[in-house]
Amino acid sequence: MQASKPGTQSPPITAAVLDFDAEGTPRSAQYDDIYHSASGALEQAQHVFLHGNGLPERWQGRDRFVIVETGFGLGHNFLATWQAWREFENAPRLHFISVEKHPFKADDMATAHRRSGVPEALSRQLTACWPLPVAGFHRLEFENGGIVLTLLFGEAADMLKQCVARADAIFLDGFAPAKNPDMWSAPVFNALARMSDTETTLATWSVYAPVRQGLRDAGFMVEKVPGFKGKHWMLRGQFSRPREPRSTLQRDAIVIGAGLAGTGICERLATRGWKITLLEAGSAPAQGASGNIAGAFRPQPSRDDNLMARITRAGFLYELQDLARLDAAGLPVRWSQCGVLHVARDEVQARKQQAVVSSLQQPPALMQWLDAPEATARAGQAAPFGGWWFELGGWISPPSLCAAHLAKAGNAVTAHFNTTVTSLKHEGGLWQALNEQGEILAMATHLVLANAHDAHRLLGAEWLPLYSARGQVSHLPAGSLGPINTVVCGSGYLTPAVDALHAMGATFVVDDKALDLRESEHAENLDKLRQMLPAITATPDPANLPGRVSLRPITPDRLPFVGSLPEKPNIWLLSGFGARGLAWGMLCAELLAGQMDCEPLPLERELADHLSPVRYRPVSA
Repeated sequence: MQASKPGTQSPPITAAVLDFDAEGTPRSAQYDDIYHSASGALEQAQHVFLHGNGLPERWQGRDRFVIVETGFGLGHNFLATWQAWREFENAPRLHFISVEKHPFKADDMATAHRRSGVPEALSRQLTACWPLPVAGFHRLEFENGGIVLTLLFGEAADMLKQCVARADAIFLDGFAPAKNPDMWSAPVFNALARMSDTETTLATWSVYAPVRQGLRDAGFMVEKVPGFKGKHWMLRGQFSRPREPRSTLQRDAIVIGAGLAGTGICERLATRGWKITLLEAGSAPAQGASGNIAGAFRPQPSRDDNLMARITRAGFLYELQDLARLDAAGLPVRWSQCGVLHVARDEVQARKQQAVVSSLQQPPALMQWLDAPEATARAGQAAPFGGWWFELGGWISPPSLCAAHLAKAGNAVTAHFNTTVTSLKHEGGLWQALNEQGEILAMATHLVLANAHDAHRLLGAEWLPLYSARGQVSHLPAGSLGPINTVVCGSGYLTPAVDALHAMGATFVVDDKALDLRESEHAENLDKLRQMLPAITATPDPANLPGRVSLRPITPDRLPFVGSLPEKPNIWLLSGFGARGLAWGMLCAELLAGQMDCEPLPLERELADHLSPVRYRPVSA
């Protein structure tokens, strides 16, 4: 399967418009219906959805709880749940998954919250990290990971079909069935049934007969119970069909490798309460491809919105959330949101770039087209054909990101550097990492290989196509090129000065594992620079340039490997980031942590499947 394979491009997301009826209740002109009862949004959420599902009492003794909601609206059900979570002693890690076709803008949501009496502190936190209106999954975290909100922007049936989760409770909300029948349809009910087991409950304010019958057909037992204030009845139910029992987890792991992949999965597992032993052959984190002084940070769009485009976009947006969380924790990363300009190399490519922007119709903050004068003004250098502009992008120092993730993981991680793993052994339900003398370096239930292309050596899986690509970055002295205001991409990339050096690169040589600096590859990088910014004529002598060489792990389809391996239980692979580790590395870590912890996944099912290592395993194997 190839990275160029077209995806299932979704229509652009259209934001909801905030309006109020004569009584001051938020309403939708599009659906001619109100967003919540005129008797009170939070009160309705507590009576119908929380109490209707036996919450918060059902949290007692649980370490995880998952709520799935149809119709996020203004977020009152989520905020009421969050408030109840705060008031409950020893509340579990809470996943709240909600689908929304027409999300509000953050400012409009804040306005509605002030009028409905939402606690200001909760509203402020939600609106501060509210995602752009982009189709797909968006994961937000609050309370140091105690509450995880996953928003699914798009059609309810389509989004829920792509959701990998096991629900404990379901909030059936949305506009009235007569106003928006798609939200109360058999495809929606069947998707919810797929996520349910015999412990799953549901509640809704609607007692419409076709809704009751549709839920029964999907496998739910339902009953009418007293409703909220002016509404006589509401509906309560429970799933009636058996499912496989939920697994009991041992939350301990060995992680091999301390680059972007290894430090990322350590932090994500630590947030879930895991204990991790980190083994790294180098003397410190980020000694391999993650050790460059700076790298470009932006998505990779395509007109057909293929797999590469969808995954880098999702990863880019998730990494923005990650950077904000680290900053809030007092662990700021060295990075600059200076924007990224992907220059067109000629008029033909410029027209293609414009066509991509027109086709995707993404929010301008995510992606827009700049003509030549606009692009030149942004870059500080002449960009004769214009290009894509990624306003939220910039450069990141990978070593600082690795260090921040390890610091945030804290005491959950025991790190051992200058430690080379020679072989692996699985015995008595535990993984053992062994050194050259056969001594045990670490033991744990789970094993994560996050050691780039070296994972192939430890696995011995001939069917797994994981290779290395040599990449040389050239370091150009600050001031030698004239003003460079943004990251510039095209045939290569160029960063603004970081520590008095521009990072320019990178070459790409498959299966060349030598780490020597080469004048020929400096010359190649300088040629890329002239192609991107032809007005730059005075460039340094390649014979005298400093730089850095590293080996990047790659796969044939240029998509990463994220998931379990079939050889033995509880062995996982996180590798193949190539040149896009900054864009999708942390989303891949979150995806793997969700798989390991049997939690809801942060990515559509079809995208997660395309990242699984077994996509290359022969059928007969």
